[in-house]
Amino acid sequence: MGFQESIAKCMGEYATFEGRASRGEFWWFYLFCLLIQWFAQIVFTVTSGPELGAIFSSIVSLILVVPLLAVSARRMHDTNKSGWRYLWCLTIIGIIPVVIWWASEGSKESNEYGEPISLNS
Repeated sequence: MGFQESIAKCMGEYATFEGRASRGEFWWFYLFCLLIQWFAQIVFTVTSGPELGAIFSSIVSLILVVPLLAVSARRMHDTNKSGWRYLWCLTIIGIIPVVIWWASEGSKESNEYGEPISLNS
């Protein structure tokens, strides 16, 4: 899955926490979120000052938080883990296993969260 396909799918499934998401879908969308936040921060800081830059960057973050949480949960489902395990990120040490699960290959067989993701999608 490419950059544009990933963005379109994640924004199309804005608040869908069910199903599975491939590694590519997750990481491309994560990159998109980072780039959009940085772009908003830089552009609005340069044009309007640091206070408005921080405000607009926060607004962009609020807009993207739901689809990012949704694709994170779907990515956890692809590795046959509960999406609730994403909450482990609230602890400092919990970030490590979550990032490892995000980076690991998804299960090739059906699980309770759905069918495996084909290589063509």
